[in-house]
Amino acid sequence: MAGGRGGVLELAVLGSLHETPLHGYELRKRLNALLGMFRAFSYGSLYPCLRQLLNDGLIAEEEPAPESAVPLTGRRSKIVYRLTAEGKERLQELLTQAGPSAWEDESFGIHFAFFRHTEAEVRLRILEGRRSRLEERLDGVRTALARTRERLDSYTLELQRHGLESVEREVRWLNELIATERRGSGDEARVAREPGEGPGVTGGRQQAAQEGTSRTPASGDDTPERPTAPEDN
Repeated sequence: MAGGRGGVLELAVLGSLHETPLHGYELRKRLNALLGMFRAFSYGSLYPCLRQLLNDGLIAEEEPAPESAVPLTGRRSKIVYRLTAEGKERLQELLTQAGPSAWEDESFGIHFAFFRHTEAEVRLRILEGRRSRLEERLDGVRTALARTRERLDSYTLELQRHGLESVEREVRWLNELIATERRGSGDEARVAREPGEGPGVTGGRQQAAQEGTSRTPASGDDTPERPTAPEDN
C-alpha cells in the first residue's frame, strides 16, 4: 500500500488486528480512539483500506460460528477481520521503518502507539528523529516570532507563544523518553553479560570447581592404606 496517509492507516489497521480479530464496527471504534488523538479519521477511508488489505492477502474475513449468530433477525452476521501470516510480516516491516516519515505529525503518534511491538533500537531512532524535527521547527518559530513580534496584535502573539510552548513541552517529553530508552538498553546489555560474566570468569570458576573435585575423594570410595612394615624382633 502506498505511503503517506494510506501507509498510516495500514499500520493502524494491521497493528489493531495484531492485538485481536475485530468486527468492522469494533475496528472503527478502535481506530477512532487511536487516530483521533493525532488527526481527523475518515470512516470513508477505512473500507477501501480493508478491501486493499484483503486483496493483498494481509487480512482475512471470517464469519462467526453459526451458533453465535442471533436467529430470526434477518440480519447478516458480522464479519470478523483477522491478521494473516503475511499481514504479520507486513506489520513487522512497517514497525522497522524509522526514517523521516515516522517522525512527522501524520505518523509519529501511530508508530508510538505500537512501540510495545517495536525493537528498542528502532524506538530510539524514531524518538531522536522526532526530537530533531521539532527542534528544527522551534528554531523556525522563534526566528519568525522575533521578526514579526512588533507587527502582531496581542492575540496573534499569544497564539504563537502557545504553539511555541506546546512544541517545547513535546521536546522535553521526548528527552525524558530518550533517556529512559537509553537506560533500558544499558540495563539489557548488563543483564545479557551477567549470567556468563564473560568467558574468562566462567572458565576460571569451572576449572576451579573441577580441580576442587579432583582433590576431594568421592563419597564412598575406600582409599587403600599403605601396608606397615613388620617390626624386627
